[in-house]
Amino acid sequence: MSPAKTSQATDGPRIGAHVSTAGHIDVALDHAKELGAEAMQIFGAAPQMWRRKTHPEPDIAAFREKAAAQGVGPNFIHGVYLTNLATADSEHLQKGIDSLTADMRLASALGVAGVIFHVGSHKGMGFDHSLPQIAKAMRQVLDDSPDDVWLCIENNAGTGDSVCSSFDEIGRVMEAIGSDRVKVCFDTCHAFSAGYDLTEIEGFELAMTEFDKEIGAANLVAVHANDSKTALGSGRDRHENIGWGTIGITGMRHVIAHPAFRNATWMLEVPGFEGGGPDQLNLKILRALRDGKRLPRIPKAPPPEERKSARGKSAKKSSAKAAAKAKPAKAKKPATKAKKKGAQRSTSQTGSRTRKG
Repeated sequence: MSPAKTSQATDGPRIGAHVSTAGHIDVALDHAKELGAEAMQIFGAAPQMWRRKTHPEPDIAAFREKAAAQGVGPNFIHGVYLTNLATADSEHLQKGIDSLTADMRLASALGVAGVIFHVGSHKGMGFDHSLPQIAKAMRQVLDDSPDDVWLCIENNAGTGDSVCSSFDEIGRVMEAIGSDRVKVCFDTCHAFSAGYDLTEIEGFELAMTEFDKEIGAANLVAVHANDSKTALGSGRDRHENIGWGTIGITGMRHVIAHPAFRNATWMLEVPGFEGGGPDQLNLKILRALRDGKRLPRIPKAPPPEERKSARGKSAKKSSAKAAAKAKPAKAKKPATKAKKKGAQRSTSQTGSRTRKG
């Protein structure tokens, strides 16, 4: 069964972003509305932990009501980063299965389209060795979760022994499972880093021919729209703001104009032009590309050291805001005499012919 909430017709892809659920899960819709996002992705649990947060029924009901009222969707949950269905550690494997199942059940309760996840790494054992275990684990997740949500494989960037960096491996996993509830999320940065050229139209068309042959364009339901900090075939997962990276505006224009991507939901996972994560300007750039309109002005990328400093300032600013919301304001103390003068002041490559390494 396909999720009914993803059948919304559009003149092009819905464009959104990954947003925070800090506080209560329904506040994610408020963040999406503030950004002007048409769809969104959230974490169902802390991405670096197995421990899960329980979401009360009123919060889940509020999420569904806000999503319907604001017209935001289709929406997705991103699984935790710890999941590795190719691991040789049985305890780790079971935790990954349990985490994905919990996210699938939460997705159904929230009324979102599905769960996006990274299959993991075979740690040198090889893809062929890991495939039966991966397929069995994913079938278990599907069997133990509601049938109105999708389980979406995200392509990896090709780092080390990662699984599903190539379209061939994704297609083989899907074939081994044999369920129409298994879909695909295409990460532009990961595809480029894994050797699929999105910048030259010939290379991009070859890549999409391979995608359709191995996976099937109809199985593409989500896109992580990220530029790349690193070169084609680098094997590194380093997201960049749209237009600041090595894919660039030209590459993104190729992708968003391709028919296979028109009905997918696009979601930003970029650092943000001011270092605070997905922002309005990145969304405006993608919407302009989708709608064939003039691009907004994109600021010149500052030197790396300045950008690192800006990210630090942004994080401190966000922490200060969060602390201010969490604590009641204290009454100001009467002004005191200045301190003495001089006192210190605080201050996996696969050899595909459409890929380049």
